[in-house]
Amino acid sequence: MLKNRDLRIVFVIGILFYLGTYSGFIHADRIKDISQIQGVRNNPLIGYGLVVGLDGTGDGNAPHTVQSLRSMLSRLGVNIPQGVSLQSKNVAAVSIHTDLQAFSKPGQTLDITVSSIGNARSLRGGSLLMAPLKGVDGKVYAIAQGNVIVSGFGVEGNDGSKVTVNVPSVGRIPNGAIVEQSVETPFGGKREIVLNLRRPDFSTSNHVAQAINNMIGPGSAYSIDAGSINVQAPEDLGQRVAFISMLENLEVQPAEPPARVVINSRTGTVIIGQHVRVMPAAVSHGNLTVTITESENVSQPGAFARAGRTAVTKQSDINVTQDNYRMFKIKEGVTLDDIVRGVNEVGMAPGDLVAILEALKEAGALRAELIVI
Repeated sequence: MLKNRDLRIVFVIGILFYLGTYSGFIHADRIKDISQIQGVRNNPLIGYGLVVGLDGTGDGNAPHTVQSLRSMLSRLGVNIPQGVSLQSKNVAAVSIHTDLQAFSKPGQTLDITVSSIGNARSLRGGSLLMAPLKGVDGKVYAIAQGNVIVSGFGVEGNDGSKVTVNVPSVGRIPNGAIVEQSVETPFGGKREIVLNLRRPDFSTSNHVAQAINNMIGPGSAYSIDAGSINVQAPEDLGQRVAFISMLENLEVQPAEPPARVVINSRTGTVIIGQHVRVMPAAVSHGNLTVTITESENVSQPGAFARAGRTAVTKQSDINVTQDNYRMFKIKEGVTLDDIVRGVNEVGMAPGDLVAILEALKEAGALRAELIVI
């Protein structure tokens, strides 16, 4: 029989095993979240149309709008003489775009976005007339029509002043397009399916293949490269759907990302990855500020002077200040927490941190990939 000490050891080992298993479960990702099936994707659609019924906020006498309006009326049996000018203040030429989702079937609806391409100030209150939506191959895949919903608005005064909220020249039409034909996908055409990782990584690709083999059986999947995994799937479409449903919910431990430092040069945002390390280095960084102030002085002769005149003279005051930042030393193998803590103690701004990281990269002391976006 086990003694009390042995029971405590077994209990501690069980707790550690449970915590390790639970921790791995927390950090695991589903295959559907880190990959997608090759060939199963959305297809962009684009079209051109007219939005009518605007309250004087249309394109006016824009040539393309007048031409489109005349052509549309001609197809509807309304012939307007060439000498007669059309007023299109209540009409706007717009571009229409959306994405045809994978496996969309004829009769299903799509949400569309309508954007002014002319001089229209607002699309509020307008209605889009029937317009075809084409793919990159020039074929019509959907027909768009409906009332435009605009979240922005604009108010303009007679003196030229105006107030604009959001973007009134862009609107949405929920369920504004009807699918006319579907796009074929290679989902059921081959025995194998290929999973493409959203972020290619050799370790993650290997983990996915091992997880599939452990669940289905050896030889069921193998890694093609860092971004693709080949999986043997049933030939029957009904079984294939059930197989993909089971496969995409399988949880995999993804590989840890490489050491990266991402810098947004426009906003000053700095993101430092978990595995960033810095080799020994000494850093000194200071800001030199030069301020020049221009002022004017009035010089005039005395009250009883017989000669002289009043003159304006300029005076420049130059002030030079430099922040008293001391040199600090970075030890070998410091972590992300050490870097952030040291920068906060010195009191540096994000711009100063960017300059230091770039200098460390040039000196070869930064063990990470520096990405500037």
